[in-house]
This record gives sequence, structure tokens and C-alpha cells, in this order.
Amino acid sequence: MEFSNRFVAIGDSFTEGMGDPDSSRPNGVRGWADRVAEQLCASDPSWGYANLAIRGKKIRQVVDEQLEPALALKPTLVTMYAGGNDILRPQVDIDALMAEYAAMVRKLRASGSSVVLFTGFDSSASSVFGKTRGRTAIYNEFVREVADETGAVIADYWRWREFQDWRYWAEDRLHMGAPGHTLMAKKILEVLAHESSIETPHLNERPAKTRLQELADNAKWTKEFVGPWVQRRLTGRSSGDGLSPKYPQYVRLEPSK
Repeated sequence: MEFSNRFVAIGDSFTEGMGDPDSSRPNGVRGWADRVAEQLCASDPSWGYANLAIRGKKIRQVVDEQLEPALALKPTLVTMYAGGNDILRPQVDIDALMAEYAAMVRKLRASGSSVVLFTGFDSSASSVFGKTRGRTAIYNEFVREVADETGAVIADYWRWREFQDWRYWAEDRLHMGAPGHTLMAKKILEVLAHESSIETPHLNERPAKTRLQELADNAKWTKEFVGPWVQRRLTGRSSGDGLSPKYPQYVRLEPSK
């Protein structure tokens, strides 16, 4: 099927849709990009959607594995969030990292596609990931410079303070949950100046917990999520090993019931 409007999403787990489980979808997740595509396709049959993002990927891997396939699809719209997995590493050369990032954006823009870039999330409220806040702030300044240079559009995750509410997040505290992905899709459609039927998610009241219950929750989280995450880093493995892109070719997505 030929599409005159072509949306390609590239990046890592954020764009693949981790935290928003859906067993009916490839790789078992839905995510904000699928939700955006559903709205685009529902409003106009000329839209096609491809998603090349895979969890765990770093900027160099996005460049090596996703850039050329994305360009081959001749997109009219590309969204890209990459760099979060680099920032989480013990050591990172932000300048070298963002030189690769900038080169990738230049190639995407030179193809004639519109490009949406994301600033990184402000993790100041996280006792673990808050330690990377300074790196993320520097990363964000580079992203803004690249957007200024190339004419890309910014999706300003850092300044969207609604996401500081942890009820938008999944149990792993690293990825947005279904409410977060829903809100993100709504935000991206606003950035694109596109109408949508997505409503702001209703959040349940947060149950009151004793200090002992919070400690037990933190211990459970450390065992189930932090431990395996650290183990993968130490052994050079990735959560995306062996996975293929969800939608390597254009599809039309219908909103889920």
C-alpha cells in the first residue's frame, strides 16, 4: 500500500513503547508512538506508520541500525528520542555523543522529512536516576541547538511537569506506564498541531503508605528491576537483544478498543 504521509519512529524503549503492555502488538507493547499513529491514520487514510525503535539501544546503535532503514522508507515525519541509555552509563562523552546525534538529524532533515526531537526527562525526583540530571540538562541544550540549526521541532519532555507525577510511570520506575504513554501521545499530537480524540488519563488516588511499606516496595523494586538492569550492564547484554522492530514497513493502525 502506498502512503503519501509517512511517519517513522526511531529510538529506544521510550519509542518502542516499554511500560505500556499489549500482548496483541509486536514485541508485546503499544506506546505513545502507536497511539499517535492511530490518531493520524484514523483522521486520514494517507498516513502510514513504521516503528524501528528497540529497547536498550544507544545513539551509535540507532545511527548504525535505524537511520538508513528510516531514510529508505522516505518518511515525511520522523520522531527520534535517543541518548537516554548512553546517559545512564557510568561514563559518557556527551560532546562526542551529540556530534553523532546532530549528524543523524541533519541527514533526516536533508531527506525532506519533518523531524520531532525530544528533550530528556527531568529525573530530579528519582533517588536513583536523579544522579544523571546534570548530564540530561547538558544533553537537552545540545538537542535545542540541533533543533535550532536544522529546523527540527522540540517535544519538551523536560518542561512537561505533569510527568513528575509517578502515577504516570510503570512499576520499573524507568519507563512510562500506559497513562504516561497516553499523555505523551496527546502532547505529541499537540506539537504536530493535529487534532486527536485522546483524553488526559484519569489517575487513581495514590494509597497512603507507612514508612515500612515504602521500604518493602523499594526492596521489591530493587530485586525485580534494578538488579537485572545492573546485571545486563555488567555482562554487556541488552533488553533488546534478539528483538526486531515492531513495524519495519508501513502499516495502518486502528485505535485499540
